[in-house]
Amino acid sequence: MSMPQDTAPDLPNEHDLPLANVRVVDLTGQSGEMGPRILADLGADVIRVEPIVVDRPSAELQEFAGLDVRHETHNANKRSVSLDLDTTAGIGILRRLLQTADIFIEGLGVDRLTDLGLEPAALRREFPTLVIVSFSDFGRTGPYRNWTATELVHVALGGVLSRSGLPGRPPLVPPGPIALESAAVTTAWAALLAYYNRLLTDSGDDVDVSVFESTVQIIDPGFGMAGSAAGGVPTSDGPRGRPDSSHLYPIFPCTDGYVRLCILSPRQWQGMFEWMGRPAEFADPELGQLKHRYAAVGTLYPAIEAFLSSKSRTQAVTEGQQFGVPCGELLDFAEVLDSEHYSARDAFAAVPTPLGTLRIPNGLMEIDGTRAGIRRRAPRRGEYDTEIFSDLPPLAGPSTANSPRANPVRRRPLDGIRVLDLGVIVAGGETGRLLADMGAEVIKIENTAFRDGSRQSMSGALITPVFAWGHRNKKSIGINLRSPEGRTYIASLVEQSDVVLSNFKPGTMDKLGLSYQELSRINPRIVVADSSAFGNSGPWNARLGYGPLVRASTGLSLAWKYDTANGGFADASTIYPDHAAARVSAIGVLAQLVRRLKTNRGGTVSVAQAEVILAQHSDLFASASVRIGTESDRGTGNTPSGLYPAAGTDEWIVIDVRDSDEWERLAKCIGSIELVSDPRFETATKRLEHRAALDAVIENWTRSRSPRAAVDLLQESGVPGAMMLRLPELPEDPHLQARQTFRVARHPLIDRLLPSENTPAHFENIPDVELRPAPLLGEQTREIASTLLGLSDEDIDRMIAAGVLEEELPPIDTDNRSVTNS
Repeated sequence: MSMPQDTAPDLPNEHDLPLANVRVVDLTGQSGEMGPRILADLGADVIRVEPIVVDRPSAELQEFAGLDVRHETHNANKRSVSLDLDTTAGIGILRRLLQTADIFIEGLGVDRLTDLGLEPAALRREFPTLVIVSFSDFGRTGPYRNWTATELVHVALGGVLSRSGLPGRPPLVPPGPIALESAAVTTAWAALLAYYNRLLTDSGDDVDVSVFESTVQIIDPGFGMAGSAAGGVPTSDGPRGRPDSSHLYPIFPCTDGYVRLCILSPRQWQGMFEWMGRPAEFADPELGQLKHRYAAVGTLYPAIEAFLSSKSRTQAVTEGQQFGVPCGELLDFAEVLDSEHYSARDAFAAVPTPLGTLRIPNGLMEIDGTRAGIRRRAPRRGEYDTEIFSDLPPLAGPSTANSPRANPVRRRPLDGIRVLDLGVIVAGGETGRLLADMGAEVIKIENTAFRDGSRQSMSGALITPVFAWGHRNKKSIGINLRSPEGRTYIASLVEQSDVVLSNFKPGTMDKLGLSYQELSRINPRIVVADSSAFGNSGPWNARLGYGPLVRASTGLSLAWKYDTANGGFADASTIYPDHAAARVSAIGVLAQLVRRLKTNRGGTVSVAQAEVILAQHSDLFASASVRIGTESDRGTGNTPSGLYPAAGTDEWIVIDVRDSDEWERLAKCIGSIELVSDPRFETATKRLEHRAALDAVIENWTRSRSPRAAVDLLQESGVPGAMMLRLPELPEDPHLQARQTFRVARHPLIDRLLPSENTPAHFENIPDVELRPAPLLGEQTREIASTLLGLSDEDIDRMIAAGVLEEELPPIDTDNRSVTNS
C-alpha cells in the first residue's frame, strides 16, 4: 500500500531520486534498521529480509497487535520478504537475492553470517561487485567484539554519559537512542562511500561498522570540532566531572516556559545590550569577548533573567530575532508535533494505523528542492514475497579469479573531486572535512570580515586543536565575496569544481549571487549542498540558529533534564546534532554524485539540523502522536536498568537488563541467584514495583568493585553493562586502540599531539585518512589563485593589496610544514 496522496504532497517519484536503481538487501536487526532506511529515502530499492513466523495469528493481529512503532518508523519506503535462514532453501534464495543487489547491510552479529555459511570473504568472492556492510555493536575485531550492548551501554562507553548532567549530581541518561541512530547515519555514509568506489572500479567492498566507534566520533567527540562557545578549547580538556556548561547557552524562564539564548559573537552581544535598553552596568566594550562575558555571568545573567521574566516565549524569541540575538523557545514533543513551522515544512508524515494516525518524521533532507521522505508505509512481514521472488534469476557461476573485480585497488572514493567549502562552525566545517578525508580537494572559502566562528580562540592562538580537527586536509583561499572581482573568482572556481557547501542563514548565498540557479548556469554538473538550523522554508527559516537552539526547539532540551520542577537542564555541554547533521549532508552530496555518474547533471541537497533530531528520535515523536508513552521514556520498561556507583570517586557503571534470561544471568553474576525465585522479583513488572530494594542489592555489589572489573564480570556473564568512560580515556581504551579508531597528528602551530579520528568504518578497499594540517585563513591563496584562477604573481599582489584576496602566512618556513601520522 502506498502512502495516501495527501500525506506527503511534495515527495519526488522514487525514480527521480539519486539512488534510483540501487538495490539494497537489509538483514539488520532492530538496532540497525535506520541505516538502510536512509538509503531508501534517497530512492534505493531496499528489500528487508525478515524471519518467517510460525503459527501466525490472523493478519490483523499479526500486523498491528501492540503497534510496533519502531518498525513503522524505521522501515518506511522498504519492501519486505520473509525467509527461513536456518534452511538450505532459505539461504539459497538469499544468495539469489544478493546476486541482484548492489549493497548488502547485515546486523546479525559478529559470527552469525559465518555460521550460516555466508562468511563475508566468501561472499566477496562469489559476488565481487557487492558492497557488504556489517553493522554491530563493537565491530568484528577487538577485545569487546563479543560484548553485548544497548543504547545505554554505548552512551556510557562512548563518553556521552560523562558529559551529560550537572556537577555534583549523578550522570543523566540522554533521551532517545542518539548513539544507535548516529551509527545508522555512519552505516549509510560508509555504504555509499564503498558503493561510489565500486561504480568507479567495478569492485565491491567489505565494510565493518561499529556503534561504539560511531558514538565516539559523532555525538560529543573529545578530539573533534566543538562549537564557537568553546573558544577553541577541546572538549576533552573539560573537567573530570560533568561540566557546568549552563553559561554557554543559558536558559531563562518566561511567563509560559523557558527560552534559550546563544550569544556568541561581539555583534550578538551588542544586539543583547541594545535589546536590554543599553544598561550602564554592561556598557564595557570588553563584554563583546566571550572570556569577559563568561567572567561576568554572576551579574549579567540575573539581569537577563529579570529582563525576560515578564515576556512570553514567543515575545522573547520575536524580539530577540529583531535585535539579532539567537533565541529559541523550549518546546515539548507535543508542541513540536503541533508546530506551525514543522507543519509548513511537511516535517512529519501521517501514517494511518488502527490506533490512530501515526506521525513519523519525514526524512532527513531535501533533494533538488523536494523532501526525500516517506513514500510508502513500512511493509508487513513477507508482503512482497511473490513480487520479489518471481523476479529472481538463478544463481550464476562464480566470476573468474583473474577478472579486474577480483583484484581491487585501494583508493579514496572522492579522489579527483573538488569542493568549494563555505561552511562554518561545526555542521558546516565537518561536512567539508568528511569529504576531504575521503580524498576530495576541499578549498575553504573565507575572509577576515566574516571569520568562521570555529577560528575563535580563548588564547588568541592562530590555530586551535578544535579548528585543526575540523579542517584537516583542506586548503584555504581568502576572497572578499562582496567585491565584484571576488565574485568573478568564485565563478571561475565553480566552473572547475564539483561541489559547493554552505551553511549560512537561508538567503545569504542568493544575496551573494551564489544561488543554485546561478551556480548551475556556470556549471550544470555542480552539486550544491546547504544546511541550516530550521531549513530554507517555513516560519522559522530566517531564525539565527545553533545546535543548542535546535535542541530547544525540537523538544530535546526539555526532555534532557533532571526530574525537578525548575531548571535541571543538562544538555548545554553536548555538541549534538552538529556532527550527525554534517554526515547527513555528506550522504546527500555523495548520493547526488552517484546520480551524476549516470546523468552528468548536478543537483541540490538541503539539510535542516532540527529535522535530523526529529528523525533520530522518530520513535518518541511517533509514540507521542498516538499517546503511546511519553517523551520522558528512557528505557525498555525492564529492570534492573540504569546507573550504579562503582568503587572510586564519581565512578559509574550501567546495567541494562532486557529480559528474564539476562536478569537470571545478572543475579548469578552478583552472587545472588536466590533473587530469581524471590516473589518480589519474579517478573519484570514486579521488579519495577520493587526497584528500590533490587537496586540496593546491586549497588552493594557494584560499590565494592572498580568499574572495569565489574563490567568484565557482567560481560562474561552475558549481561549488557559498561563503565562510564571519560573523553580523555578514549584514546587509551584497548578496544579502540585495537581497531585504530584514533591516529595521532601533529600541527606545526600546535604544541600538543592531536589524537584524530580515522575512517568512519573499517574498509577493505578504502585506506586510512590522511592527516594534513588545517590551514590558516588564506594560507593557499597564492597557490589557488595561480593554478586555478590563472593569476600572475603581480595580479595576486595587486588583489591582496586591494582586499579582494587575502592571505595569512604561518610564522615558520612553509617549506618545513609537515604532519606526522602514526
